[in-house]
Amino acid sequence: MKKRRSIKFAAVDIAECAIFVSLMVVGTYVAIPFWPVPLTFQTVICIFSGLTLGWKKSAVSMAVYMVMGLIGIPVFSGGGAGFAYVLKPTFGYIIGFIAAAAVAGLIRGKNAGAPLKRYLVAAVAAFLVNYAVGIPYFSLMWKIDGNADLGAYILSYNVLYMPKDFALAIVAAMLAWKIVPLISRRRAKLGRRLQKADGSRTD
Repeated sequence: MKKRRSIKFAAVDIAECAIFVSLMVVGTYVAIPFWPVPLTFQTVICIFSGLTLGWKKSAVSMAVYMVMGLIGIPVFSGGGAGFAYVLKPTFGYIIGFIAAAAVAGLIRGKNAGAPLKRYLVAAVAAFLVNYAVGIPYFSLMWKIDGNADLGAYILSYNVLYMPKDFALAIVAAMLAWKIVPLISRRRAKLGRRLQKADGSRTD
């Protein structure tokens, strides 16, 4: 009976991961024109996944998204795909999504009812981790390609996005703070239903 319940919960876990993989793909193609840079939503989706799924499932979701692109499915920015994409200066942010999601989940912890402050700290830490991975990778690939004006391009391709992503990280934290306890209660309710159903079968 326990095995049956664990299988059902595993199906729920897979579905939750699939939702965030799908959101990351959608986030690749959704961009709102805005000065000085377009508004995109992959960073906030990544952070939100960590806050809602926890570190393991969110990191798996982001890793699945990355692998999809590397094996040739056009899920990266501009419809990019293939292993050669690792040479793109912005690929570091895709790696950073995995680390950022994991950090958000780890800091939020197992307590779905954690105070808003904890959610905010988790979101901001995840935001910083993504850029801590993305900017050095960008710099390395930019130098390997033999390009000049690294400082100017770090500003235009990286730093200018930070205020927007920081603001969206705060929004993600506030949404997760409201939503995650509801999800936790629904999962607990599902567990009780499955336990009751299993118990009735053994009677």
